[in-house]
Amino acid sequence: MTGKHQGLGKGLGALMQEAEIESYSAPEKNQAASSHPQEAAPVSAVHFPEGISCDENGTLWVSPQLLKPNPRQPRTHFDEEKLAELTESVRKEGILSPVIIEDARDGTFFIIAGERRTRAAKAAGLEKIPVQLRTYSEQRKLEVALIENIQRTDLNPLEEAQAYYDLMELGNLNQDQVAERVGKNRSTVANCLRLLKLPEDMRKALVSDVISPGHARAILSLETDSDRRLLFAKITGQGLSVRQAEAAAKEMKSGSPSSEKAGGAAVHEKRDPNLAALEQKCISRLGTKVQIKGDLQKGTVAISYFTSDDLDRIFRLIVPDADL
Repeated sequence: MTGKHQGLGKGLGALMQEAEIESYSAPEKNQAASSHPQEAAPVSAVHFPEGISCDENGTLWVSPQLLKPNPRQPRTHFDEEKLAELTESVRKEGILSPVIIEDARDGTFFIIAGERRTRAAKAAGLEKIPVQLRTYSEQRKLEVALIENIQRTDLNPLEEAQAYYDLMELGNLNQDQVAERVGKNRSTVANCLRLLKLPEDMRKALVSDVISPGHARAILSLETDSDRRLLFAKITGQGLSVRQAEAAAKEMKSGSPSSEKAGGAAVHEKRDPNLAALEQKCISRLGTKVQIKGDLQKGTVAISYFTSDDLDRIFRLIVPDADL
């Protein structure tokens, strides 16, 4: 590819053309059709697996009940509301764009692209849906599913990041090559991949839209886990915007070093893990810096605030029934 990326680079159609077509795709006397896999071969010249039927227009049909999810499907979360809307559309109009499938060799077929449409077809009670029969490598299965999801309905940020990572692993590709395959800028792919460094609770917050990718990048710009935890608590506790989170991260990086940066990491390693966990819970609940000094028997709790509004907010969290 040369010049700037257009849309999604190669796109789904081009990836389909690069797929290996099996012997049932077209006979020797129809070589023109075999070089263009999106064109249907004559019905009389093609042998289809059991369960596949073909109409007079060359469209292939199969029961959605015979379709299995793509083993390389990057999407793990399906929005129920959007799926219900699609189901209603399918019930009225049917499946307008064929689902791309691959023969699983056991009387069923893998969905390569079109799992949402297949789910909607099942929910709408359709007996047959239009399909295109293809054969793909494991890497191509992921590429096609990834691009199809991006083109039709965005993956959540972590699903997209995991798909990029899987592409790198499957094809032994670097970030530049992955970006080229899916028609994205390298920086977009790199920023997305960084999200995989988030701990599990922050990942869940990202998927559930408690924080945005912009918030996540601000958190990941900090070097230590304690600083990241603190900023995450501020974002969720105080409702910081992305710009405010970026400003807070910048202030934390330029301000006084955290205990870990100052050589306190060794001290933290010797702390009672229950005390450290309690400190993190306080940070998450109050949305501000909290330090517990001492042990489980005796010590002090220091709660930081940065404005009068911040102090008022913390006080109301601690004493919710207070009449100020």
